[in-house]
Amino acid sequence: MTTQTKLELTWPGKHKRPRLEPRILLEDKALSHHAAPRTAPDLVEQAADAAPTAFDDNLLIQGDNLLALKALEGKYAGKVKCVFIDPPYNTGSAFTHYDDGVEHSMWLTLIRDRLEIIRTLLAEDGSLWITIDDNEAHYLKVVCDEIFGRKNFVATCVWEKDKGGRGDADISLSHDNILVYAKERALWSDYRNLMPRTETQLGRFKNPDNDPRGAWRQGDDGTAKSGTEKQRFPVTLPSGRIVTPPPGRYWAFSKETLATARVEGRAYFGTDGDRLPIIKRYLTEVRDGVAPRTWWSADEVGTNQQAKRDHLNKLLTDIDPFSTPKPESLIQRIVHIATNPGDLVLDSFAGSGTTGAVAHKMGRRWIMVELGEHCHTHIVPRLKKVIDGDDPGGITKAVGWQGGGGFRYYRLAPSLLKKDKWGHWVINPEYNGEMLSEAMCKLMGFTYAPSQSSFWQHGRSTETDFIYVTTGSLSHDQLRVISEEVGNERSLLICCKAFMADVTAFPNLTLKKIPKTVLHKCEWDHDDYSFKIDVLAEAEPLSEEEDEFELNAGNEDAADA
Repeated sequence: MTTQTKLELTWPGKHKRPRLEPRILLEDKALSHHAAPRTAPDLVEQAADAAPTAFDDNLLIQGDNLLALKALEGKYAGKVKCVFIDPPYNTGSAFTHYDDGVEHSMWLTLIRDRLEIIRTLLAEDGSLWITIDDNEAHYLKVVCDEIFGRKNFVATCVWEKDKGGRGDADISLSHDNILVYAKERALWSDYRNLMPRTETQLGRFKNPDNDPRGAWRQGDDGTAKSGTEKQRFPVTLPSGRIVTPPPGRYWAFSKETLATARVEGRAYFGTDGDRLPIIKRYLTEVRDGVAPRTWWSADEVGTNQQAKRDHLNKLLTDIDPFSTPKPESLIQRIVHIATNPGDLVLDSFAGSGTTGAVAHKMGRRWIMVELGEHCHTHIVPRLKKVIDGDDPGGITKAVGWQGGGGFRYYRLAPSLLKKDKWGHWVINPEYNGEMLSEAMCKLMGFTYAPSQSSFWQHGRSTETDFIYVTTGSLSHDQLRVISEEVGNERSLLICCKAFMADVTAFPNLTLKKIPKTVLHKCEWDHDDYSFKIDVLAEAEPLSEEEDEFELNAGNEDAADA
């Protein structure tokens, strides 16, 4: 018997995966921000009709980005059109805002864990864009090939991030790579947008013969190096001269194509009618744009230094500048190619908040995640200025941004379970009833949707299946009343501290104890999966309390009944 093998990149700790707790999100309303409503129309408001739509359901999440991605999974799976991430490059450099020197195998494990959830969050016609330098780019591509499939690799774009050079380098590095993957490339290819034609490209369309159909450029013109003998036919020019391609050359069109073009007036033989034929392609008939290229020059999309010097330093004058901000024009190109207005953009390494600022100005919805303190020292002040219309830099003028919209600032809730002073896992005392209900819904696969009329409806999985969460101990009589309200056409999962009843008497109810029922679902009280942790460490052995729990679980179930 043979074992089928596959092409893959291996590294120490690759097959070790964290059991992530799906945390709930807690809003910090003091840091959330929405544009003030305008009480009377003015010239700016009237001019804003053609400006991008401003959305106010955007999310800024402060916390570990792996836990944050897990927290988003239930609600946003399959809904994100574009993910842009700028992860730590693992260069060993000491950056102000990142610990950027993680051993290669740890770095690969950490980025892999995030990419797997990102793929789940992406829409079927969505795409992922990752900026990375040569230090890890080629390893990262192989990891992405495993997660997304090689057929879904789109391209590696090259961004000229620095127009200068270093005289002390062996070879002065002036670019970063942008790896582009589609979730399903065939779908994405139909969805993605073209780039607008430049003035130079538009200038190639001319109208030397005053054709009433407008400007045109040569399409199937002249001769080609390759072809068949069928493409070596004689052509009689309007001047009467008969021409045939020279030896080794062929017409770049068929006899039938040229005949049709002559009838339609699309064939051009020069102003004197004595030139080799050209078949016209009119500007009005070609597609509205050109395919994006992989070379992105600094003149087109900017540099780190330009973003820092010409934009952020002027926008956030009292804040220590972020070291390597991405220019807004760079993110604008990505968002333009990958999304349409109203689409959802995600950046789980938010940095200075460029992705959210650009998505907001372009009329896209956005989610950003950032672990560092600069989430509120850099990103919040920046986004407030964008929303209030006080950011004149970046792409503001190019897209006609006028301000508006808003975002909600969230922090990850603490772990649902913590150990008490005796080492026993208990419900975190920071959790109130509402938080507990929402957390249990996430853990048990229910949508949190508390009812205003039925106290026992905290969430639902279907139209007839509900969940009720309580820290109380339920008696037989209490369960009987609940069972009667639920009725025979519906079912209810009850998560409670304890119960004293014959559960077989209530076939429409399923009872589970908290925290027993969730104790082994996740890694509890683990807040840091950042790029600083030792992912190769051995798993901690079970504590005496946990070990005893495993041995006695069956006996406890019997006692509950």
